[in-house]
Parts: sequence; C-alpha cells; structure tokens
Amino acid sequence: MVGFGIAAMHYTGMAAFEVTGRLRWDPAFVFASILIGELLSAVAVSIAVHARSLTSLFGSAGLLALAIGAHHGVGMAGVTITENPLATLSPQAMPPGWLAGAVAVASLIVFVLTATAYALSLREQRRARAEMVRMRGLANAAVEGLIVLDRCRIVTANISFSRLVGLSHEAMTGLSVTAFLDEPRTWDRLPYVIGQPVELSLRDGAGAVIEAEVILRRIDFAGKPHHALAVRDIRQRKHAERHIRYLAHHDALTGLLNRSAFNARLDRAMGAAVATGVPIAVLCLDLDRFKAVNDLFGHAAGDATLNRVARRVTGLLSPDQILARLGGDEFAILMAGRTGPDAAERLAKTILAALAAQASGGPADAIVGVSIGIALCPQDAVERQGLMGHADTALYRAKAEGRGTYRFFEPQMGIAVRERHALERDLEQALARGEFHLVYQKQVAAAGGALLGFEALLRWTHPTRGLVPPDVFIPVAEERGTISAIGMWVLRTACREAAAWASPLRVAVNVSAVQVHDLAFAPQVHAVLVETGLPAARLELEITETALIRNFDRAVATLRQLRTLGVGIAMDDFGTGYSSLANLRAFPFDRIKIDRSFVRNVDTNAQTAAIVRAVLGLGCGLGLPVVAEGVETVAELAFLRAAGCAEVQGYLFGRPGPVDTHGIAPCAAAVADAPRQGRAA
Repeated sequence: MVGFGIAAMHYTGMAAFEVTGRLRWDPAFVFASILIGELLSAVAVSIAVHARSLTSLFGSAGLLALAIGAHHGVGMAGVTITENPLATLSPQAMPPGWLAGAVAVASLIVFVLTATAYALSLREQRRARAEMVRMRGLANAAVEGLIVLDRCRIVTANISFSRLVGLSHEAMTGLSVTAFLDEPRTWDRLPYVIGQPVELSLRDGAGAVIEAEVILRRIDFAGKPHHALAVRDIRQRKHAERHIRYLAHHDALTGLLNRSAFNARLDRAMGAAVATGVPIAVLCLDLDRFKAVNDLFGHAAGDATLNRVARRVTGLLSPDQILARLGGDEFAILMAGRTGPDAAERLAKTILAALAAQASGGPADAIVGVSIGIALCPQDAVERQGLMGHADTALYRAKAEGRGTYRFFEPQMGIAVRERHALERDLEQALARGEFHLVYQKQVAAAGGALLGFEALLRWTHPTRGLVPPDVFIPVAEERGTISAIGMWVLRTACREAAAWASPLRVAVNVSAVQVHDLAFAPQVHAVLVETGLPAARLELEITETALIRNFDRAVATLRQLRTLGVGIAMDDFGTGYSSLANLRAFPFDRIKIDRSFVRNVDTNAQTAAIVRAVLGLGCGLGLPVVAEGVETVAELAFLRAAGCAEVQGYLFGRPGPVDTHGIAPCAAAVADAPRQGRAA
C-alpha cells in the first residue's frame, strides 16, 4: 500500500505538470519505478513494525525516503518532453511563485504534524515502558509464577516463574509454554477451563518434574488480547497430603500398618478364608514389662525398643504375612495362605527365639519379652471382632502363665480373661478405696529368739473377692504400672506405723525394681522419713537380685544414695537371681536373706543343706548377717541355728498380722496423739 501511495503521489503530480510541449512515458521505466518503490517501501515498513530501537526506526525512515526518491528518479528517467511551439499553458495554472509558497507551507505543515506525532509516540512509549516496569514489579512481587502468553508463546514472565523452572527471562521469552509441560497435550484443555484451577506437572530446565496448580485467564496486554497463566508450586502441599494419607494407614513410629489398615486387610483375608475354607491365623503380640522400660530409661528408649522389635519381627515374615502395630506395645500378625496351627506355632516359636536373642543388645532389651496369643479363622471365629478378641484372650493366658510364651485360643479361656480384666480394673481403684493394709512378720534371733524387727507385708482385702493373695495382684500391678504408687503407700504406711511403736525395732519394706531405678526414689524416701519421724537406722529396704539386673549402674547409684541417708539395704531372695556374688561385690549390703525355697526341708535334703551352709559361710566371711525366710518347723530352726544363721523368720514364730498381735504396743506419744488425730479427721 505504501508503494502504491508513492506511485499515486508521483504520477498524480506529473499529471498536473504543464509544459509547452508534449510528455511521453516509457512503460518500462514506469513499471520499474513502481516496482522499486514497492520493494523499498515494503522493507522499510517491515523494519519499522519490528523495530526495537531508534536506530531501526531511523533506518526504516531512510529506506522509505530512498523508496520515494528512487521511484521519482526512475519514473522521471522514463519521461520524454517534445517541444510544441503551438502549445499554450492553461490560464488556471498556478504561477511558480505561488506553487513554491504552497509547497513550502504544505511541507511545514507535514513537518509539524510529523514532529507532533513523533513526540506523542515518544510520550506513549515512555508511559508504556513505565507501566511495563510497574506491572513487572507487581508481577515479580507475587509468590506465584506468572507468565503472559500470546497464544501459547511466552511474552514475559515474572521472577518466581523463572526461579521455578530455572531459566532466565531472556531464555524463556518466545518459547512455547508446552515446552514446560510434562504432558504437552494438557495445554489443549486449558482454554476450556478458563479461570478454574488445574493440577498438572511441569518440567524445569533440567527436566525435573514439578507438581503445580495453574489458572488461565484472558487479559489485555500491550493493547492486544493475551492469556495470563498463574502457576503455583504445590510440591510441599502434595508431599503433606501424601504423608497424611500414609499416616492414615501406617504407624508414625515404626512405619508398620496401623490398626485401621490391619483391620481392612484382615476383613478381606477373613472373607476369603470363610468363602474358600482356606484357614488364616492372627497372632497378637504384647511386649512384657514394656512400661518398666519407659519408667526406667525414658520414652526415647521405649520408642527405640519398639522399632527394634518391629524390625526384628518384620525380618522373620514371608511376603504374604503382615505385621501391624495396633498401639502402645501391641502388635498383630496376619498369616494368610493355607495357614494352619503348625505354621502359626512355628512362627511364634521363631519370634520368641529371635527376641530372646535380642535381649543381649542392651539393658532395655534385657527387660522386654514378648507374649503371643494365636487365633485361627474360620476355626475360632468368622468375623474380625471375634477373631481379634480370641487372639487377645490367648495372649492374656500366655501372660498369666509366665510370659515369654505363646498360647492358642481355647473356648474355656474366656472366663479366666474376664476375671483378669476385672482384677486389673479393681486393682487400679484399690488404693483410692483404702482396700490395702499392712501385716507384719517377725524377724527373730536364731539363737535366743529375741525379737529384732518386722517385715511389712502388703495385703489386699477386696470387697467381694475377700483377701487376694500378693502373688496374684503384685504381678498385675507391675504389668499395669501401678506398682510405684502402691510401693510408696507401703513405705509411708510402714514408716508411720513403726514410728508409733513403743519398741525401737527395725521395719523391713520390700522395694520394686521400678522404684530402685527411679532417680527420684531416694529423695522420696528421705521425705517419708522426715514426714513420719522414723529414724533412718530403723528402716531397712529389701531389694531383689532381679531388680539389679535391669540397669545395674542406676540401681547401685540409688542404693548408694539410700545408704547416705542411713537406711539399711538387704538383698532379698539371695541365690534366686543372676550373678549373686557379683552383686555382693558391687555394693556393701547390710543383710542377706536366704529365699524360702532353700530353707524348705533343709534338715532332710542334703543338696539344699549344702547350699544353705555355703550362703551362711559367705555371709560370715563378708561380715553380713544372714536371715533365713520361711522357717516353719523346729527341725529347720535347729539346723539353721547349728549352721550359724543369725536371724530367722517364718510361720514357726507366728503368722503375719497387725503389729499389736505380736505384743507390740504403741508408744505413749502415739497414744496421746491418737485422739487429736481422730478429732482432726
């Protein structure tokens, strides 16, 4: 169009040109002038449209001027003027002076208009650049990636998107957005969801996949319709969602399946077992004495123990066997695929052996054992609640029969388990209900029978069961974690009652392993002595050898603190534990107590007699008094007296009972204080 305009301008002007002659045009030159004008003007316009600098614009203007000049020169070269004397000029022709003036004025007007247009253009460009800078600043301030697209080509992008894909702004400009899509076909559906968030995968400059959420919108940019694409990096959100989904089905500590996931697997397996008749088995595992690990070594050690058990048991399972942590120290195994009693029994034995071998790994592992209950489907139950309940019942039977073993479910087990559960519930309330009381057993001199002191023994009088034997409820208290509170009640009560005796006899109190390993135990004993007013020399704490095994260093440290208070320390049940001689060497006990199992029939059993003599000789050599427990016959007393035993206790000297049944009256101060205590109460 510009070339045709130049031609029209030139030849229209030449048509108005009058001379005293005749003008003739060479068609070849006319065509050449038009062609040259077209070509040069086309190049000039193209440069002007794509110009990015003033140099390009000036170059375009120069080419356009060249197009006009070349067109005029070539066109004029094709003109021939033949003089005609008879020709006359039109009277309407403009005088040369006027024509020159008109051309000058027109040129001036064109120049002014051009200068004005150029000034306006420069101002608009400055405004556009300022707006671009402002918009880029706003875009760069956004956390989300923003890109402006002309169709699918990137016109511009903010810093956030550059950082996301790892490319500079210059490197991205002009690229197709599909180059950053993991699936390029995804772009085809974005125009159909304008303004709606879409999740897709991008790829950065290195080819790494980026999970993103994008929203496409239509915008006006630089006066033209474009698309703006907002890109949000959702990798962290997706990771959190995956982690939440994982935690919904897995245990956070061990990584095993949790209860809900295990139940879902078990439901499917039981459905198949009932439909096909192919048996499956469930093994319920419970760690023995796990609470003691938490109490003695802290919850971090308990968590480490759970992880070790989980890893060890997982390593023993086949691919079709599933281990889950149900909660706390409870685990369950699902054995699917033609699993009979023999296969379940073999696995249970393997687990027990593996965890027994692990006991040498550290003090916490030495404490923990495992008990296993086994139930089969469809033999024992055809629905999940029943099967799991039966496995739990078998587990409780295994614990009741000594722990560290396994038991299959049997129908008659249900009664015993219900009794056990009821006993546990009642025991947790017994202390608050005041159902405990103390009885005392005499400790006398073997030679003359003089009363030396008493051992305080705990008794539980249940409102409906009556007197519950200590060997029944003490293991339950240890397992349920109530032994510490009960032990402190026994210590405080024994000290308070002993402080009220008229005779300053010693009182011996049994201490649990949990108390011995508690760093706060020695301060608690000191507080009790201060509270009750009992002299420390009258209190003797009896420690079993098994209490030392769990954490020997911590136990000895506690015993040394107690010794500093002036409290006596006796080793109870000597010879029934582990490394008895090493224990005597590690800590200077005040007294050794021979277990009743060695005293029974000592007068008739030569082997037992030899053991007792050896212990008595050891005590004599170490300068430690030896107390023989469980003396029930005169013959046993005679043997012990002849062998040099210093002190004895047992039914021969009276059954345990309240201290007043042994002829010990309260001191005068206690009697005088009793009415005041009653009034205060």
